[in-house]
Amino acid sequence: MVSKHISIKDRKGMCRMAAFTIRGKNVEITPAIREYVEKRIGKVTKYFDEVGEISVLLTVSKDRHMVEVTVPVQGVLLRGEEATMDMYTSIDLVIEKLERQIHKHKTKIQRRFKRGSLKTEAFAAIPQASVEEDDEYPVVKKKKFTVRPMDVQEAIMQMNLLNHDFFVYRDAETDEVCVVYRRSDNKYGLIESEKV
Repeated sequence: MVSKHISIKDRKGMCRMAAFTIRGKNVEITPAIREYVEKRIGKVTKYFDEVGEISVLLTVSKDRHMVEVTVPVQGVLLRGEEATMDMYTSIDLVIEKLERQIHKHKTKIQRRFKRGSLKTEAFAAIPQASVEEDDEYPVVKKKKFTVRPMDVQEAIMQMNLLNHDFFVYRDAETDEVCVVYRRSDNKYGLIESEKV
């Protein structure tokens, strides 16, 4: 495991620093793979002014070449995972997945990053979000249940960015621990806790 800071040029030719931790499991991290990961995965930094340390895990299991990427951005985690028969293809697909997540949640991410840390010019070619994307997420079921403060919409966005089926958080208004989850019908559920 090696942590390394690299310089990435944005569209205006300005250099930014990005920190990478690239680990391999059953695969040697060659200089060529490291350079490819940093170049391709580093593209995600064009959307944000500040990005935390980008964590990349490359795994080979039988004939599957898996890539897992986690990118922390001001308390929000972007996460992507892909597996193919070729490591370079998996790297290409995982950055496409991360960029799709950013584009899909563009409006909500812009609201989350009110203080200008989101690079709106990187979204210039993306059409404005449809009315459906701006709608509140439908919470179709609530349960009572006996972690970082946020509201339910931000928790659902975070769950979707992580590509998980549930997400545990502390409600910013009530300070209660809550869980949002994706139901089998692709709607959303909310589990709220009660103090004893």
